[in-house]
Amino acid sequence: MNVNKTTGEILRENREKKGLLLRQVAALLDIDTAIVSKVERGERKATKGQIIKLADILDLDKDELLIQYLSEKIAYELFDEEVASKTLKVAEQKVAYLKSKK
Repeated sequence: MNVNKTTGEILRENREKKGLLLRQVAALLDIDTAIVSKVERGERKATKGQIIKLADILDLDKDELLIQYLSEKIAYELFDEEVASKTLKVAEQKVAYLKSKK
């Protein structure tokens, strides 16, 4: 997992490695080419469903790409917060608690 790249950068890099054009990926996702371009540039966030499809299209590990995507969502949410680190620790505990209730 590369924490020094955005999800969009990872998607673009792997799309280009596979020799796929934006329009080809957009067609496979059934969305506009401009949306794929914006996702790659970080101007728009993909949906979880799109991330899962992109993992398949680009032959990426689905769990790794989801971790990248979800961690980035959290990072952007907490970016300007002074209590970000403490919040993450509490959130991890809350996740464990909520899973124990299932």
